[in-house]
Amino acid sequence: MLEWLALFGGTAAGGVTRLLYTDAWSEAQHALKHVMQQKGLDVRFDAVGNLFGRRTGVEEPESIILTGSHIDTVQEGGKFDGAYGIVASFIAVQRLYDQYGAPKRTIDVVSLAEEEGSRFPLTFWGSGFMTGRYSLDQAASIYDQDGVSLKDAMEKAGFGAKPMPVGQNKPKAFVEVHVEQGIVLERKKKSIGIVSHIVGQRRYTVCFKGESNHAGTTPMSMRKDAVRLMAEWVLFVSVEAERMDEALVATVGKVCASPNMPNVIAGEVECSLDVRHYHEGMLNRFEEKINEFKERAASSGMGMTIQRWMKIQPVAMDEGMMEMAARQAERLDFSFETVVSGAGHDAQVFGEYCPTMLLFVPSRNGISHSPDEWTEPEELEKGIQLLMCKLYALAYV
Repeated sequence: MLEWLALFGGTAAGGVTRLLYTDAWSEAQHALKHVMQQKGLDVRFDAVGNLFGRRTGVEEPESIILTGSHIDTVQEGGKFDGAYGIVASFIAVQRLYDQYGAPKRTIDVVSLAEEEGSRFPLTFWGSGFMTGRYSLDQAASIYDQDGVSLKDAMEKAGFGAKPMPVGQNKPKAFVEVHVEQGIVLERKKKSIGIVSHIVGQRRYTVCFKGESNHAGTTPMSMRKDAVRLMAEWVLFVSVEAERMDEALVATVGKVCASPNMPNVIAGEVECSLDVRHYHEGMLNRFEEKINEFKERAASSGMGMTIQRWMKIQPVAMDEGMMEMAARQAERLDFSFETVVSGAGHDAQVFGEYCPTMLLFVPSRNGISHSPDEWTEPEELEKGIQLLMCKLYALAYV
């Protein structure tokens, strides 16, 4: 199924590009809809294109257990990110039905419309719409790099109508299984990661302002070199992150210098800063530290601004569901590790909305968002088996 899904948006390099509301995205969602219908699931789309395949509960049909992941990818992404969570949920629900019949409580397999933020400047459009973070009214003011609005793209794909109330009950729980996108499980030779927290993220645009001048005639002691100040800044944030906590990460990933010429001292440099940790207090303390650095810029006669444009709260997963998953993994004789997710997932949106659990399977060499993304089939199977145990406990017992 993963190889089949990868055909929708498959690239010459062996990757997958399946951006929100593109033809590849639409073809994938409708192909999944057809497969779900063939297996007897009750299928529907919501207003933004989240796809649901339902096994209705025979005793408590209004109690919904939600499981799945996102169908979209990054540019030139891999075959596993997001897609595995959908396929694993579909297979797990089908196996449970074949073995035990209809569940007591309703199970919805969801193929979420969007998580990555690869086309439009927002993330978690699918889960965010379901949980009330986003509304249809916002879509008209959000544009991709080609000037196409989210509203227009959504309507072109056949969505955007006002949501119907049917089937919109708040889920009793959400369970997502995902490839790790990191190296912890592989390095520790563990088959399952039970996620305790998903990190909070803060992103900043940092601008350093000095004075452009001739590279050959301006003495070092008389320069106001914005690149030098930025270099000091990069070292500062790296050292401070390591000093404060081993789980704190800070990344300067994008740099633009002006005038960006080899024989001119840069008068202005702009860079990005991405900071992540699973405790809000740690993120607050680090933000205080980076703001203190501005005083150094002022004392050197240069200017510096720090603009925070993203603030995503850390989210803890449900402790009871984690403990149950650990017991189930032990019964299955699967090695496991409690881990923190350094990447964002739909589970962090649902984690603020309903009891939520996130499970990982290993990623070879920790590679993700790449055609080289890979997880061994036996590890994928273990993730499905543990997911089956979890869904059985939630929907059948």
